[in-house]
Amino acid sequence: MSNVIVFKPRELAAAPEGPPAREASLGRLLGIDAARALAVFGMYYAHVGPFPEETGTWKSFLMEIPHGRSSALFATLAGLSLVLLAGGSRPKSGRPMRQTAVRIAIRSVLLLALGSWLVAMGTSIVVILAYYGLFFLLALPFIRLRARTLAIIAVGVGIGGPLLIQWLWTVDTAWMDSFTAKDPLAMWSGEGLIALLFNGTYPGLAWMAYVFAGMAVGKLDLTRLAIQVRLLIIGPALALLGYGGAWLIGKLLPSAATAGSSASDASWKSFDQAMSKALEGKDSANWGKEEWEAFDAEHASIWELAPDEKVMGGGGFDWTGLASASPHSNMPLELAGNIGVALTIIAGLVFLLGRFGKLRFWLAPLIAVGSTSLTAYVAHIAAVWYLVDHPANGVGYATGWRMWALFVVTMLVFAPIWKRFFKRGPLEYPMYWATLPAKLVK
Repeated sequence: MSNVIVFKPRELAAAPEGPPAREASLGRLLGIDAARALAVFGMYYAHVGPFPEETGTWKSFLMEIPHGRSSALFATLAGLSLVLLAGGSRPKSGRPMRQTAVRIAIRSVLLLALGSWLVAMGTSIVVILAYYGLFFLLALPFIRLRARTLAIIAVGVGIGGPLLIQWLWTVDTAWMDSFTAKDPLAMWSGEGLIALLFNGTYPGLAWMAYVFAGMAVGKLDLTRLAIQVRLLIIGPALALLGYGGAWLIGKLLPSAATAGSSASDASWKSFDQAMSKALEGKDSANWGKEEWEAFDAEHASIWELAPDEKVMGGGGFDWTGLASASPHSNMPLELAGNIGVALTIIAGLVFLLGRFGKLRFWLAPLIAVGSTSLTAYVAHIAAVWYLVDHPANGVGYATGWRMWALFVVTMLVFAPIWKRFFKRGPLEYPMYWATLPAKLVK
């Protein structure tokens, strides 16, 4: 029997997963900024770009791509950014988390105020910032949830939200008018909490699906190739489900587009024909406020032909409307398709900028615009307000390709120069300074 004690080295425990590699982490941030810039430029196009003269052609299809999808991409990125502030795949806890929650709440209130002020100024653009401010507040209680839970919530909101919106069209909503009449936000800007939640252009009841989807993506480790590939599969699949599903339903059930609303369709047709006849031979594209007011006074009877929006569904639940995937229909298939496009763009840019360093140089202007997206968005609203809505000469400038290109080129030149000397954009600085008191939270 041996008295020699043999010492065996203890098995080393697996090293805890460290932070992502610098290149991969940088690629994630740059990819998100680039996606944010594309969303902004898409909204530029939706607001001042030309509309297709024909429908059902490849040209019209390409021209309609930014409509609805760019703002949905922006909302998805908002949810993603919200989670990244809270630590992303490694969420904060304790005091840092409480400070982050206060920062988000402050930003929400500021966006709500800024968006309402822009609307009150009389812009022709449907401003999305007030909606985002409310979205952030609604998302705050869910910020610590896991990716899978957030994805399930996104699916639930994407289906349940449109159902509730459709149901609201069938019931007495006089209480909404009573609430709006006393809503200080509505009295200030004309767009109160009811519009932001239920019946505005970007109703939170449906659009929170984009925010929750972005939050779910933010909980993933986007620096990992496997996650990027997974999103590049899920994204196109969702887009195919949404847009392809709507197309297939339209082919199999051609009556779905007109079921239950023949009276309102006829009324809209009469309205469109009367409006086209009244505008025939007139250069309405360059009209200012005074010209439109004079036109409305002269042709007030035309507006009597427009159907009452409250009975657009024929007085009942419009089940066929749920199959729509047209821009801003806010129905399940459109939500699914738009989320799919957003995931594809985000994952694709993160992948490319994380693995091809030379692209960072060529896309540097785009990335700079994305890092100053609040400034870029508000700047185009101010430009449209001055050039189109309230021009100094009373005539205004025509919207179209030239105006869109001018806005895009201006930001692609301005943003890189500004970022050369400053860390944040002109409007991003006040937003940052306003959130500094959050550091006092214990």
